Amino acid sequence: MTERKRWLAFYLLCAGEFMIVIDTTIINVALPSIQVDLRFSDASLVWVVNAYMVTYGGFLLLGGRLGDLYGQRRWFLLGTALFTVASLVCGLSNSQWLLVTARAVQGLGGAAVSAIALSLIMNLFSETADRAKAMGIYGFICAGGGSVGVLAGGLLTSALSWHWVFLVNLPIGALVCAYCFTLLAPDQAPAQQRRLDVWGAVTVTSGSMLAVYAIVNGRYGLLAVAAVLFSVFIALESRVRDPLMPLRLFRIRSVAVSNVIGVLWAAAMFAWFFISALYMQLVLKYDPMQIGLAFLPANVIMAVFSIGLSAKLVMRFGLRLPIAGGMLLAAAGLGLFALAPNGGGFMLHVLPGMLLLGLGCGMALNPVMLAAMNDVDPSESGLASGVVNTSFMMGGALGLAALASLSEARGYHAAFAAGALFAAVAAALAGLLREREPVAAEQGAH
Repeated sequence: MTERKRWLAFYLLCAGEFMIVIDTTIINVALPSIQVDLRFSDASLVWVVNAYMVTYGGFLLLGGRLGDLYGQRRWFLLGTALFTVASLVCGLSNSQWLLVTARAVQGLGGAAVSAIALSLIMNLFSETADRAKAMGIYGFICAGGGSVGVLAGGLLTSALSWHWVFLVNLPIGALVCAYCFTLLAPDQAPAQQRRLDVWGAVTVTSGSMLAVYAIVNGRYGLLAVAAVLFSVFIALESRVRDPLMPLRLFRIRSVAVSNVIGVLWAAAMFAWFFISALYMQLVLKYDPMQIGLAFLPANVIMAVFSIGLSAKLVMRFGLRLPIAGGMLLAAAGLGLFALAPNGGGFMLHVLPGMLLLGLGCGMALNPVMLAAMNDVDPSESGLASGVVNTSFMMGGALGLAALASLSEARGYHAAFAAGALFAAVAAALAGLLREREPVAAEQGAH
């Protein structure tokens, strides 16, 4: 493969991931409009987000394994096509059940794209310098996509309608599919035959979905059933030859602690996006474009950190301090939102919290990912990355369900306060991480 074609293939993979990243933030600005149009309650509205997050998180590891078994290019293409078609259905939805179902299918496609794109990028570049450059660009696109999604969500919802936040995926998805065969190398047969852990995927995904359903609908007795499913999953993973999530990884302290931090981080951050969007529209009476612009400072700060600032902090201070400091800043930002009055103004009651949350998230995210992979054998670093990504998605789904229910029962201030508590606990847990020598900057790109 020529150097030019290699980089074109890289940008194709980035475009696929960019579409997924946009979708995770563009939807937040449109949520209040979706709620009014399709008559969602606060608690049921979380399923517009959770239906995606649960299938996305539940199938991340399975998506990567399917790529290993049946061809990465094939599954990247299938995931992109599935995500694109599901986006079309979302954009045409006129009922709650159709939108939520299509969002769940979007999650399946998004899991395939995200799980395989990073692996394909690593395979494209063997030189350390090229790989560092590629991962820096990839990380910037992932963070920058959040900013684009927030702005695009406000613009499209204000100028057209919420349906267009999904339809915007169609041209990107079509272009990625069209160029897959010409830019990505053909799949090769795996070196050894491995079995697919179907029951592992079924038990962990169904358990997660049942747990979220129980929290959203106040059916807490169903949490016991979810716990049984998780127990079955753990039992299966300890016995199958090729487990979906090898339990031996969690005997490594940094992996175990960083995954718990990741769950708490995601619970706080996803709730921040979701609840603050509702707070700004329903309490402060912002229109969708104003909501998009309100999120912009935080997203820009997070994008700047992804370019390299976070890696420099890790090189200078190690992992524990950036994680603890970032989580404390995020807790302070959520605390400010918890204290914001009903008639608050942007400069005094919205912007300070957004800035603190942007700084906190940007500072802590990369170190959490690094902590999850630092003590893992290089041959399993991709697996460790998949595990922590799954923890982020599951933590986000469960935390969002819990805090959305709390906001409906006790108000937005109580939900923000609970989110601040999650972030503060994550900061405290950072002290359990064993500090190591500063890691290479290129490791912190994503």
